[in-house]
Amino acid sequence: MTMVKIALFMFVFIIFVFGFLYFWGINPGDITVYLTADQSITFPAPIILVTAILIGLLLGNGVHILSLGVASIGNWRRNRRHKKEEEIGVIYRNGVARLLSGDLKKARQLLQKALDRDARRIDTYLALGNVALQEGVPAQAIDFLLKARDLEPKSIEVLFKLATTYAETGRSGDAMDVYRELLANDSDNRKALRALRDLHIEQSEWQDALALQKRIVKAASSGPKSDSEKQQMLQLRYEVANQALAEENLEEASNTFRELLKQQADFTPARVSLGDAYRKMNRASDAAEVYQEGYRHQKRSVFLSRLEDLYMSAEDPSALLGFYRTQMQQDNTDLLLKLYLGRLCLRLEMVDEALEQLQAVESSGVNFRQLHLLLAEAYRRRRSIDDAMAEYQQALEIDSRLNLGFICDVCGAIHAEWNGRCTACGSWDSLSLPERQQIQDARPSEQKAIPHGQR
Repeated sequence: MTMVKIALFMFVFIIFVFGFLYFWGINPGDITVYLTADQSITFPAPIILVTAILIGLLLGNGVHILSLGVASIGNWRRNRRHKKEEEIGVIYRNGVARLLSGDLKKARQLLQKALDRDARRIDTYLALGNVALQEGVPAQAIDFLLKARDLEPKSIEVLFKLATTYAETGRSGDAMDVYRELLANDSDNRKALRALRDLHIEQSEWQDALALQKRIVKAASSGPKSDSEKQQMLQLRYEVANQALAEENLEEASNTFRELLKQQADFTPARVSLGDAYRKMNRASDAAEVYQEGYRHQKRSVFLSRLEDLYMSAEDPSALLGFYRTQMQQDNTDLLLKLYLGRLCLRLEMVDEALEQLQAVESSGVNFRQLHLLLAEAYRRRRSIDDAMAEYQQALEIDSRLNLGFICDVCGAIHAEWNGRCTACGSWDSLSLPERQQIQDARPSEQKAIPHGQR
């Protein structure tokens, strides 16, 4: 192969020499090149032509060699950078693996090593932030996340992580600012809208929450959460109206409550608050009608409670008794109505009728603390002490041995007997006397000496 190249080179060289001699033969003249006004150089035309060709070849080859050198250096740098990135990536992945396995100390060492080698990796700052959070150092986690935001101010991942960390550490105002910053770049980001809305709800800032909810409903008009978001907007409209009610803007509040009931007739909070608004507007009959209609259609105890408060404050218990008895004629199996009628009769010292209604509830198999307390009070007023004591024991869930029971210090589950493990939450050695801490913290009062002769 080498001999072929040499032969080819010699062939080309010989052709070039013969061509040069031929060109010189047919161009015998000289060419004068003036360097200055007084100095000049004279060469045969073929010499100048060949010189120009050679210079062009040299320049072309020089540029080619230079470009090859630059490309080689660039490739070397890219390969070196790629190798460095791979090494850092391995360190980072090992650090994340240690983090997931719970080895926080080793995870921090590896991730810090990755950060030292490349201080512009966003994912490393995020991972170190997670390490700091798990170590219980949220301030340090926020510092890492702020550095990540400085590197990529518009990174959605960084902004979400920073906002959630602020929220988890109780810095709701800072979290709101970050969510607003995120929405400035992506105004239809539903996750950010919902998160910011929830923060406003936590702060009871109902107007701001409602404004955001309108944007969410618009953005999710055809999504799977459309119905739930519309329901959320109805609830927020209620809270805004309820705030107006608290601020004595009664007309505005009552109008909104009526609109909400037209939109959803079984929305209990709006119906209850509409009755409350009528009471504040001194429209007691309208309030009573709202409460009564609410109970007829929804059978919710809050309406009976509101009716009792309304009529008793007006010193008109007979009207309430009339409503109860009318309802009983329409539905004699309404145990909730029997319970409230029994309580009302007890308040009015109509003990026999109270017992009749309360016993009807108890005989149906209903068993809860408030019922036993009402029965105990009724028996006490009839001076049936034994029956009253039995009901009090059931209400207080104590037996004849006055067993105090146990409570789980972790989850609050109540247990009649002690056990080494709470069956509700699975915690070990967590059952104790319900008021153990209060008893331990208390100090016995000093016993006073009894004067001589007074024993």
